[in-house]
Amino acid sequence: MSLLSLQGLTKAYPGVVANDNVSFEIERGEIHALLGENGAGKSTLVKTIYGLVKPDAGSMLLEGAAFAPPEPRAARSAGVAMVFQHFSLFDALNVAENIALGMENPPPLQDVSERVRAVSDQYGLPLDPSRVVGDLSAGERQRVEIIRCLLQDPKLLIMDEPTSVLTPQEVTILFETLRKLAAEGTAILYISHKLEEIRALCDRATVLRMGRVVGACDPRQTSAREMAELMVGAVLQVPEKPEKPAGDVALTLTGLSAPAPHEFGTALRDISLTVRRGEVLGVGGVAGNGQDELVAALSGEMPVGASMVRMGNENIGHLPPNARRALGLCAAPEERNGHAAAPDMTLIENALLTGNVRKGLSSRGFIKWDRARDFAAEIIEKFDVRTPSANNTARSLSGGNLQKFVIGREIMQDPDVLIINQPTWGVDASAAAAIRQAILDLAADGAAVIVISQDLDELMEIADRFAALNEGRMSDPRPAKGLTIDEIGLMLGGSHDMEVSHVDA
Repeated sequence: MSLLSLQGLTKAYPGVVANDNVSFEIERGEIHALLGENGAGKSTLVKTIYGLVKPDAGSMLLEGAAFAPPEPRAARSAGVAMVFQHFSLFDALNVAENIALGMENPPPLQDVSERVRAVSDQYGLPLDPSRVVGDLSAGERQRVEIIRCLLQDPKLLIMDEPTSVLTPQEVTILFETLRKLAAEGTAILYISHKLEEIRALCDRATVLRMGRVVGACDPRQTSAREMAELMVGAVLQVPEKPEKPAGDVALTLTGLSAPAPHEFGTALRDISLTVRRGEVLGVGGVAGNGQDELVAALSGEMPVGASMVRMGNENIGHLPPNARRALGLCAAPEERNGHAAAPDMTLIENALLTGNVRKGLSSRGFIKWDRARDFAAEIIEKFDVRTPSANNTARSLSGGNLQKFVIGREIMQDPDVLIINQPTWGVDASAAAAIRQAILDLAADGAAVIVISQDLDELMEIADRFAALNEGRMSDPRPAKGLTIDEIGLMLGGSHDMEVSHVDA
């Protein structure tokens, strides 16, 4: 008897069927991958299992008994735990306090701390329960979420994009933990767009397309390309990187420094470099080493010394975002829902928010709604954003589809300089390839592009030069071609022979 059986699950929303007669089973002790494009129905399905969504039709069986949790509390009581893609932790509280907040009837904090230490040791997840969460790396924060789940002694653990912000070393630790859990009989439902990880970790995979189950496979016997093509139902196109000489200097940073914007932020420390037209500069780094602060300083959200940031011959460090957009500098931050997009505004309104200046979407204080509507429609069509209508809110889109919209909105403004943080975070293989190709095409047309990403394979695929951020300092950019993983690892760790990073283009 399987641990969890899904039988004909169906869930429809206005204009879209998210799950259409979905049926499959998950066995005890199995690491089962759930694959699909953005908008394929994965999130709706796991939210149904976890009690966040009520299906319109179909049923579930957990250990042979009817299972229909009306809320997450009921799912957890039945033995289902979930680690979400977006962490739900309070920065100002310590690890034990955060974990206690997730318990129905928490014991004294001292007891919570002891249990955290015990589980931490048992599963190889080093974690100090007294540390303040705001001081933790992204990988350590994920350990908090995992240990919070493990304290429930789950029968089924659902993981949504668990490695999106982890270093290779942290991924290795996570996989060892998951294999140990599976060996003890815990079933794991694993969602990821990193197909090589699926091949390395998972025993079986179920593939969704447009809300339906379209196949299953053994990832260990199936190539990443074959799985990607099963997900999209078409031959996957590999991005083409044209050979091109770099043009004139488009962006110059000179001694860029800024204090940490808040208690848990990272100060920028004397960053100097140049980026030329037609060039893609890849910036890698473990989460929390100054990526957000660098984007804020370049986009104008965090003003710095006027001469620290220069476009061409014009000092722009003191200018706000819209003034920089008018000069041709656009940016897309990492956090798409709430930062890059306003969740409760429509896609038309979100297109207007950053596109107004460069696309002429208003005149004398009056919004040109027809133009804004057309701009949103162009983004949706060109970047294959799955949504019933441009009138839908940003919140209604899946994470990957909102990511496509946000990146498309910036690229379609034809910037001279584009800054992107985590361009393919949470998007499927097909969409990631399309986004990367759009970045390469923009550079080929003469734009200077800075791509900040924790996906090293992505950076090596599209970047002309590579630099690493470590504790707010940037290494000297080096040609990406020929860089080894060992060299990249040393750069990410801060061993890049620099106290003051300076590059002459």
